[in-house]
Amino acid sequence: MYILEEKIWFWLLLLIPVVILLYLGVLLWQRQAQKKFAESSLLKKLSPDKSYFKPALKICTICLAIAFIVFALVNPKIGTKLETVKREGVDLVFAIDVSKSMLAEDIKPNRIEKSKQLVTQIINNLGSDRVGIIAYAGSAYPQLPITTDYGSAKLFLGQMNTDMLSSQGTAIAEAIELAKTYYNDEEQTNRVLFIISDGEDHIGESKDIAEQASEEGIRIFTIGVGKPEGGPIPLKRNNIVQGYKKDQNGETVITRLDEQTLKDIASEANGEYIDGSNTATVIETVQELLNNMDKKEFEAKQFADFKDRFQWFLAAALLLLFLDIFLLDRKTSWLKKLNLFNEN
Repeated sequence: MYILEEKIWFWLLLLIPVVILLYLGVLLWQRQAQKKFAESSLLKKLSPDKSYFKPALKICTICLAIAFIVFALVNPKIGTKLETVKREGVDLVFAIDVSKSMLAEDIKPNRIEKSKQLVTQIINNLGSDRVGIIAYAGSAYPQLPITTDYGSAKLFLGQMNTDMLSSQGTAIAEAIELAKTYYNDEEQTNRVLFIISDGEDHIGESKDIAEQASEEGIRIFTIGVGKPEGGPIPLKRNNIVQGYKKDQNGETVITRLDEQTLKDIASEANGEYIDGSNTATVIETVQELLNNMDKKEFEAKQFADFKDRFQWFLAAALLLLFLDIFLLDRKTSWLKKLNLFNEN
């Protein structure tokens, strides 16, 4: 486990392409100036010890030194002490709909991006709860097992899109079945499943599966993303709309938020339906729900001590700069013996 303390210094890496461009500019200017002075064959006779390899090596050395100095300024820290801590929380599983209907833009920027924003904000406001993520469309796929690592959760969440599952549809029932396998603690008193979807359940059986989940102690809360009046599904290439999805009759498909299906699922599993159109309202509602739940104590491992490692990068940078002093533009005896580019 490592952390980067001062990431803002990474902007200094932009100096490297600037240095390379300056080097190429100076090199081009030198060649033009030399052509005006004498022919290339005469220049070789006038400066027989000039090396064509060392200038390139010098610029590479300088660029590497800059990179190491930047990393030293960023000050990477490595975890050196792992300890077990006790936490109290609830197991939360987020089942996120990634079917093509989630590309509809009846809610900005679109349904899938809105869903990811909602889950990210919920995670940002959690305390000691554990989270897991499921992606589903025509089938359900485990994205992230139950964990206390919120950073990883948001990383996996950011990579989710409507192309990650080839089978299309909205298999809410399969997502609920998969979520059951996430709760591996039999003593957990509160198991919570959030289903974030537009509610278009093309496969059905969701209510029956939700009732079974309720019998196993799983409470299901559904978050509806979209609008009842719906919208078309855009077909894009390079973020430019090329058209809209059509049915077999050539009519534009209009996908609508099915609130009733989501309400029925939540009702069967001792949960409730949440309108996902307003992010602040969703966060407030979820926080209130979690605060009213009993918390389960569990153990989690985390790094308690981190040590600076900037010294390694600083030492490497100083070594490269020291070596640069000895990289003269003329050939040295060892370079002549190597004859790297058949310059003799």
